[in-house]
Amino acid sequence: MRIPTPSSFDTHRVMSEVVGEQVREWEVHNAASLVALACDAPADRPFEALEVNLQLPQIHLALVRGSRHVVGRTEALVESNPTDAIAVYAALRGEAMLEYAGRRRALHPGQLMVCDADRPFVRGFGHGLEELAVKIPRQAFAETTGQETVGTPIVIDAGPDDDLYGRALVRLVGRALRCAHPVPADEQAVVELVSVLANPRRTNLAVAHRAAARAFIEEQFHDAGLLAADVAAAIGVSERTLSRVFAATGISVPQHILSRRLDAAYGVLSSPLAERLRTTDVAAGCGFSSMAYFSQTFRKRFGITAGEVRRAALA
Repeated sequence: MRIPTPSSFDTHRVMSEVVGEQVREWEVHNAASLVALACDAPADRPFEALEVNLQLPQIHLALVRGSRHVVGRTEALVESNPTDAIAVYAALRGEAMLEYAGRRRALHPGQLMVCDADRPFVRGFGHGLEELAVKIPRQAFAETTGQETVGTPIVIDAGPDDDLYGRALVRLVGRALRCAHPVPADEQAVVELVSVLANPRRTNLAVAHRAAARAFIEEQFHDAGLLAADVAAAIGVSERTLSRVFAATGISVPQHILSRRLDAAYGVLSSPLAERLRTTDVAAGCGFSSMAYFSQTFRKRFGITAGEVRRAALA
């Protein structure tokens, strides 16, 4: 097993100082990797943009930074480049304007938006942007929520004191895309968190419980003493209920905790910063109290030793 790694595109790589050429390359890249958009940027200054993409087996994650510009998902683009997906945009920096179905509203850092990527919209970034993006295939979304689309875009406050599920989604995606010590994304957790955000009143209770549990585990798996009972208590359900909702997905709570610890260790060991760390320290930092158990389970999961992953990252 191998953990998918991010790739990046930067308009600085475009061998042209002409803004139109930079914008066209940006449009081509977006159409191929995320969502086809028409982009308009001021012609009197360079267009600076960076996109980090991470394709998982089902879903796609991205970190996007850009200078001032406007993007549009027109009816023509929807028809010629359908995504058949639900999209989530989480603003980290920069105010944004959203125009959808003839209505306008402002979006602020700390907010996220859930929308159908195959419905026309316009988004403007007067002072640039930094945001996280999630693209979930419609089928995967429908299987979890029982609905195939999101009508009007849903805007959610996801700051430190706001929606639990929104905060968890931002942390989960942000950690998967960071350069230093990335934590590979729990794909099912992303899908379930988005499902709850898209329709909290109609979300299956088991999905909501799993999403909350996965969010708590993401914050606590580094604690070697973390038990299923701790997770159940944190989200307000019995341990029996928690075990039942996880069993429905074919995995137990302890197995999920172990999986997240191993994924996190792989992410650290395969990063360029692994040179500064000992494997024993990585294991301990990811919640393993036994180096022998860590080595055994790591090799069983990935088919390669932790030392081999570290050496390959430093080669």
